[in-house]
Amino acid sequence: MERYHCSQELLSRALKTIPLGTQTFSKSKTQYPFGVSPYFLLRGIGSHVWDADENEYIDFINGLAAVTLGYKDLDVTNAVRTQLDEGVIFSLPHPIEMQVAEKIVEMIPCAQMVRFGKNGSDATSGAIRLARAYTGRDRVAICGYHGWHDWYIGSTSRNRGIPQSTQDLTHTFVYNDLESLYRLFRDYPHQIAAVILEPMNVVEPKDDFLGNVKELTHQKGAILIFDETITGFRYANGGAQEYFGVLPDLATFGKGIANGYPLSAVTGRADIMRLMEEIFFSFTFGGETLSLAASLATMTKLQQQPVVETLRSQGEKVLQGVQALIERHQIHHILSVSGHPSWSFFLFKEISPYSQWQIKTLFLQEMFARGILTLGTHNMSYAHSDTDLERLLAVYNEVFAILKDAVDHRYLDKYLRCQPLEPLFKIR
Repeated sequence: MERYHCSQELLSRALKTIPLGTQTFSKSKTQYPFGVSPYFLLRGIGSHVWDADENEYIDFINGLAAVTLGYKDLDVTNAVRTQLDEGVIFSLPHPIEMQVAEKIVEMIPCAQMVRFGKNGSDATSGAIRLARAYTGRDRVAICGYHGWHDWYIGSTSRNRGIPQSTQDLTHTFVYNDLESLYRLFRDYPHQIAAVILEPMNVVEPKDDFLGNVKELTHQKGAILIFDETITGFRYANGGAQEYFGVLPDLATFGKGIANGYPLSAVTGRADIMRLMEEIFFSFTFGGETLSLAASLATMTKLQQQPVVETLRSQGEKVLQGVQALIERHQIHHILSVSGHPSWSFFLFKEISPYSQWQIKTLFLQEMFARGILTLGTHNMSYAHSDTDLERLLAVYNEVFAILKDAVDHRYLDKYLRCQPLEPLFKIR
């Protein structure tokens, strides 16, 4: 399409030197249907971004939920510029490492000590290594998405290149199903080092699920890890552990910790964290100062301004508006919405003869054409205005009508101007 001409040219060029054309699966052509999608963004301000063809979008992806305050946030940008004058990396630690660690301990309920990585996968893998060292056990129980490293991704269909012996040490349990976790402890007595889970993603915990997971995990001599890569600094200043009132032994953070700058953290009980002195968890760029400056500015702003409250209130407006539109268009059989107001999801359904991926492809095609950047989630930022939300709901009103017509009258193929997406792998 002419609308995405430059994006498609850039993609063709990028594919010659970069597998998939980008560094991140979720930003690649596996998630954006070819011919009806932008593939490159040039700049962002607040809640808006511009693609390579100068099309403007209201962004509800926000760097895969990494941009919590909004693009080009002035406080973060100024902090980074100031630090840039001092330097980016040194031959010895810069004091900002300690300052950011102290801020995390101040804000996160379970935090007593901190170590930094760059990606969420760094942090979750560091936490797993700590748990194995502390317990002397090898197996891990998982629930949710935890990154690209062997111990986790080997449990998914994207397991090529992962030794079978590594895959065999990771076991999946079902969220809100305590019995599924109990069965793992029964099947592998005294062998499970850690239980790691996203404290919430699509649905809320029921019947004190998180508290019961903690009790069972400790009863069986394992370590409880909350993967707060997304929920941290989004559900509450102290993360989902503060929001739900359940403290894990270890917790991992990333994404919103620095408003888009590359930083992650492992934190938790001091007696476990001190094993960082014995295991090997070390990065040349772990103390890179620009990301730490961005993090300190981000967390300070979270404390001083109603960021989390705004994410929630604006997200609630979206959820209420979406629910009303689902009712108006009578499309419950096509999709539903779930999740926390600050991070909510569309759940597309299988409607014969169409797969959820065919329906989602049509949804994305029509949303992009109307200037909304989405992957079917609402990753709210502090910069989303009421005007942004009004536009989002107006677009949904148009697109829901198209989805209903396409599905109910079996016209989807006539609407679709591209090949349907195929699933990467199921994680939630």
